[in-house]
Amino acid sequence: MPLIGAVADDLTGATTTGVLLARSKARTAVFFNEAAAENADNAEQLDAILVSSNSRSLPANEAYEKVKSATQALQRMGVKYFSKRIDTTLRGGVGVEIDAMMDCMEDDVVAIVVPAMPQSRRILVGGFSVIDGVALIRTPVAQDVRTPVSENYIPRLLESQTRRKVGLVTLDTVLQGVDRIKQKLSNTRAKGNEIIVVDAITLEDVEAIAQACVNLEWNVVAVDPGAFTSKLAYFRNLIQKEETNVPGGTGEDLNKTVLIAAGSATPVTKRQMEVLCEDPRVVRVSVEPVPLVDGGESAKAEVERTVEQVLKYFNNEKLPRAILMETALHGELLNLSAEDAKRHYADGMSADRINAGLGMIISRILETVGQEKITGLYTTGGDTMVNVCYQLGVECIEVLDYVIAQTDVGRLVGNYAGLPIIGKGGLTGTEHTAVEVVERLFKEATRQL
Repeated sequence: MPLIGAVADDLTGATTTGVLLARSKARTAVFFNEAAAENADNAEQLDAILVSSNSRSLPANEAYEKVKSATQALQRMGVKYFSKRIDTTLRGGVGVEIDAMMDCMEDDVVAIVVPAMPQSRRILVGGFSVIDGVALIRTPVAQDVRTPVSENYIPRLLESQTRRKVGLVTLDTVLQGVDRIKQKLSNTRAKGNEIIVVDAITLEDVEAIAQACVNLEWNVVAVDPGAFTSKLAYFRNLIQKEETNVPGGTGEDLNKTVLIAAGSATPVTKRQMEVLCEDPRVVRVSVEPVPLVDGGESAKAEVERTVEQVLKYFNNEKLPRAILMETALHGELLNLSAEDAKRHYADGMSADRINAGLGMIISRILETVGQEKITGLYTTGGDTMVNVCYQLGVECIEVLDYVIAQTDVGRLVGNYAGLPIIGKGGLTGTEHTAVEVVERLFKEATRQL
């Protein structure tokens, strides 16, 4: 029976937290919705369950209901320890979603918010979020079309979203160690704060905070991007020490190909794919985004054109190492907000249609050639991964490891069972990350199920 349960506001966030538990010997699965989790055949065999509420961009009342419902589903499944997984850049209605989870719990519950993810160079100092050395509100993520972030001081950001009183434990306290953190947490809670934000800049800081919470024996909801949840589980003796989980084989002798769906338009992704395509064994297929945005017959025709072009490569005796299908790395970059306005779409619909188109392309290819010829799937952009899995009829991923932090390795459960998949955010990694992902997928193809 799963003892650890988390509700994440999107799928890639769920996998990011999940792999930290999986690397610590916890059998962990990520579900796309609560119904899939409750109906899963493998739920009793799991140590940790993560459910995506897909709520980051929803209005506050809808996000509240989604998170509340998912939390109650986890409670019915027997989960004892709860986490509210948040984005490393605090996008979405974090305070509202904390309220939704805490409203399902006993009166003594306290939310400990540790937004730091040192593995990804996300830290919190004096209550201010710093992303890779840059103030949060000055990063590109802060200008996100759907969920922009305009507040850099996290206690104030949460106060604008929650009904509860918010306190702060600063870095000077954290650096003094576990006993001083315990004392400050107790004092802060005694002042009526039900949500307490805690600074951290290193994993050692996160460990000290987790140890303090366990020593206090509080009923804690962990609110974090993953590191704090993992350390809490470790000090509760629920998981073991975190280790890599890489198969022994290289897979280099396999005559298979990686299917890549690149829905991200960031300069980081563009450079990563340019470096990947320097390998002559990698082929690139450009997908035109405008027909996908238009929908209907135009979208159908573009999907069919792309599928037909990709399938030609499967007629060769030697398959390409990878086939990259991308919509935003060639030609003039679309302004998706303008495309929405032009067509009188709801905000984000153009992006949704592009990602759905990529998902349909991947699905049609797999239907035609089968998974035996596919090393694995590689998706860039969280919405792209969701749409690919949706088109494949997949509602669960068993998570295993990561290539780098926030570039997560898993296997599909249900349809196309066992097929490796790696999802990566558009802003994550170095220029060589795409090469490393493809290499890892070939290794994953040698893993014994």
